Order: sequence, then C-alpha cells, then structure tokens
Amino acid sequence: MKYLLTYFKGMAMGAADVVPGVSGGTIAFITGILDPLLNSIRKVNPSLIGVIRQQGLKAAFMHINGPFLIAVFGGILTSIFTLAKLITYLLHSHPIPVWSFFFGLIIISVVHMLKQVKGFSVGRLALFALGVAFAWGITVLHPIDMQMTYLNVFIGGSIAICAMLLPGISGSFILLLLGLYTSVLGAAKSLDIPVLLTFASGCVAGLLSFSHLLSALLRKYHDATLIFLTGLMLGTLGKIWPWKQVLTWRENSAGEQVPLLEQNLSPMNFEQLTGQPAQLGLAICAMLAGIALVWALEYFAGDNAASTKSKNTAKN
Repeated sequence: MKYLLTYFKGMAMGAADVVPGVSGGTIAFITGILDPLLNSIRKVNPSLIGVIRQQGLKAAFMHINGPFLIAVFGGILTSIFTLAKLITYLLHSHPIPVWSFFFGLIIISVVHMLKQVKGFSVGRLALFALGVAFAWGITVLHPIDMQMTYLNVFIGGSIAICAMLLPGISGSFILLLLGLYTSVLGAAKSLDIPVLLTFASGCVAGLLSFSHLLSALLRKYHDATLIFLTGLMLGTLGKIWPWKQVLTWRENSAGEQVPLLEQNLSPMNFEQLTGQPAQLGLAICAMLAGIALVWALEYFAGDNAASTKSKNTAKN
C-alpha cells in the first residue's frame, strides 16, 4: 500500500513535468517525497560497487531504497507515456482552465513551503527575491531552436532533469527554451525508442550529479535553500498566467507554428483583444481545485506523519 501511494505521487510528478511552467519537484515537495527521493538517488555512487561485492545485488538494491525509486519513477513514466497526449490536447483545446488549475496549485504551494521555514531575516528575504528574479528571468528568455540530434537530446535531458527536481523550475519549460519540447514529447507519444533512450541517459547523468548538490544544500542550509526555491516557484507564475495574447510566432524543428512572445492580459482585456471568452467562472473553479488539491495533500501528509509518530511511540 505504501509503494502504491508512492507510485501515485510519482504519477502526479510526471503529469506536472509534462506541462511547461509546472515543476514535478513542486509536487514531490508537497507530497513529502522530495527528501527521500534525493537521499535515495545520492546513494547511487561508486561506493555502491563495494556494497554489491560484499553483500550482493539485493542488499545494494535495498541500500538505495530500490522499491521506493521504482515506485516513483514508474509513476512518472506512466504519466508521461499515458498523459502526454491528453495534456497536450487539454493545453491546446482548454488552455484557460488548465493553466488556472496549475496557477492555483503553485500559489498554495508557495504558502505551503513558506510555512516550513522557521524564521525570516534580511538575508533570507534577499534569497527569496533572488529566486523570484532568477525564475522570472528564465521565463522571459527567448526560446532557441537546438537541432534534433542525439547529442542535443542528451544535453537537454541532463539539464531538464535538474529542473524537474527543483520546486519552481519546470523541466519541460527548460526543454521549451531549448527548442526540444515538441520533439521529446512527440517521441514519448510515438514511442521513438532511440530518442527516448538518449533522453533517459541524459536524465540519469544529470540526476546523479545534481541530486548530490541539492541534497547537500537542503541538509546544511535547509531554510535558506527552501526560501530560495519558494522564490523560484513564485517567479514562474507569470509563465502560467491563464490569459495570454501571442505577439509573435516561430516555426519549430517540426515545422509547426508555436508561440514565441506572449503578453499577460487581464480577463477583460483578453476578451477585448482576442475575441475569445475569458471563461472566468471556469478559471476560478479550476484555480480553487488546484488549491484544494494541495490542501488535501498537505492534510494527508500531516495525518500520515502523526500516525507514524504515534505508532513509533507505542512501540517504544
């Protein structure tokens, strides 16, 4: 049952990772699996060879918390392969309620993360502002168009997976900036095995290197790192604002016209300038649904923690 729940949390991470502007790391944090995920990944290092030699493969598998990792990444891959088409369709056909849902999710996630910080100071507020500025700066960068080569896919995977671990920075948005998002998502939908294996290899390389850094920062400078990551989340809100007007378009490597520059609009201006309905009522409902989801996850995680603590106390 425990690993089934972890699998569903992995699915939630995968669903978020498919959407440009939403981070799977945010879902990992609010569901309480970011720390164990980082700790498990950082155990995959050269010392694991010694564990295999001395105790065998099974002991090494348990040493890295293998069942947990399989449950998480199994959930992520399930979402990517099963939900890629659905989320692509929803973003194209019903963008306002979809972006509104994630907008609400990010807002309440910022509140959730700030509640984990034990104290505020001038230095920490400066880190928060730095995180906001850094994330906002990334969102306004112009996308480049990297050629669809195996080397570029490998590099894109290694960079994107680092962002996928960070609450606030979206791995899929990094792929979008690199001009690889459409190609990689298309490979997932069509099961292009060579491209997917190359991308996965890049992800593994980035994952094993970056997880050590992020895990060390959270262990040694927990609150400072947390408040910087919260700033990253807040800084990306402009990217997922539901009402946008496309100013210029570009042709991607697949020959498709995709937005290049966009500007955020108020719901009223959106209707006036685009002639499309703002769907304000639906957007508010979707936003509240995102907020309610995080509240439910927070309550459930807190209830589980209290239950575990109670059981441990009873055993002692």
